[in-house]
Amino acid sequence: MGRAMAEFDRIPEQALEWLAAGKGAALATVVETWGSAPRPAGAQLAISEDAEIAGSVSGGCVEGAVVEEALELLRTGETRLLEFGVSNEEAFAVGLACGGTIRILIEPVGRGTGPARRLIGSLAEARAQRRAVAYRVNLVTWERELRPPPGGDDDALQARFDADRSGRDGDWFSAIHNPPLRLIVVGGVHIAQPLVRMARMAGYDPVIIDPRDAFASPERFPGERLIHDWPDRALAAERPDARTAVVTLTHDPKLDDPAIRAALETGVFYLGCLGSRRTHARRVARLEAAGVPAEQIARIHAPVGTDIGARSPAEIAVAIIAEITERLRRPETRPPGRGA
Repeated sequence: MGRAMAEFDRIPEQALEWLAAGKGAALATVVETWGSAPRPAGAQLAISEDAEIAGSVSGGCVEGAVVEEALELLRTGETRLLEFGVSNEEAFAVGLACGGTIRILIEPVGRGTGPARRLIGSLAEARAQRRAVAYRVNLVTWERELRPPPGGDDDALQARFDADRSGRDGDWFSAIHNPPLRLIVVGGVHIAQPLVRMARMAGYDPVIIDPRDAFASPERFPGERLIHDWPDRALAAERPDARTAVVTLTHDPKLDDPAIRAALETGVFYLGCLGSRRTHARRVARLEAAGVPAEQIARIHAPVGTDIGARSPAEIAVAIIAEITERLRRPETRPPGRGA
């Protein structure tokens, strides 16, 4: 799967890689939390029979105990639901104000081509194809299934997809696997270099669009996906959706404006544009002259990024990631865009 997904998010894929290497593997998943739990429901840890680990279920508080339990269950083949209390002292060690309780499901995936492996394989395939799916486990019968979004507004499972929130409903636990978040960066400028690295660390699948080969070059962006096309055409091909953020950085209206107009025709959850308030006022005037409605223009975040006094490219990238995160996680705390 290359770099199409943040490393910390590739937990099912890592388990499959161990299986392909002939090793037994188990998955540990946070099912419920109470108090100041370090990791949310749905957080996962993969464990190989050699005690290799990937991911996290507690930020370090109970990982050791989970690994020991997983190794034992790999020998017995059992599935088990465990509860761990995190003391105030342990919580303080990982940066929390107080302790909490977490309930963790440990599932041996085993070896060979059994049903558990096939189900995890189907999950990995759906994730690679950007198809939303829920991995569901009945915590009484241990029945398992994969479910796509049901599409009903009043459905509890659909609500979990919409909120991107795993959790328990009755006897069933649903681990929500929405498509990876995407960040489309228009302009392979200096700011884009730290921005795509930070975005990938935050769980985004970034892409850089710039028709200028000298800017969007493999030497400047090693290992990243680069598109050398005009931004409006490239955006149309990328088909951005509600799990996509777009940032324009070129400062060139010939490149930025078509990208902005194309992004405003989609359901992206964030659109940020580099430039001062004066630059944005001129941008707004151009968009109005092009017939873009005022309510659409108001979706633009400009000047881009949270106002933290950022100066260097890396600091500006921090500000951009912070604003994108706020817009994603707390959309009710800020308007769709600040306008001019």
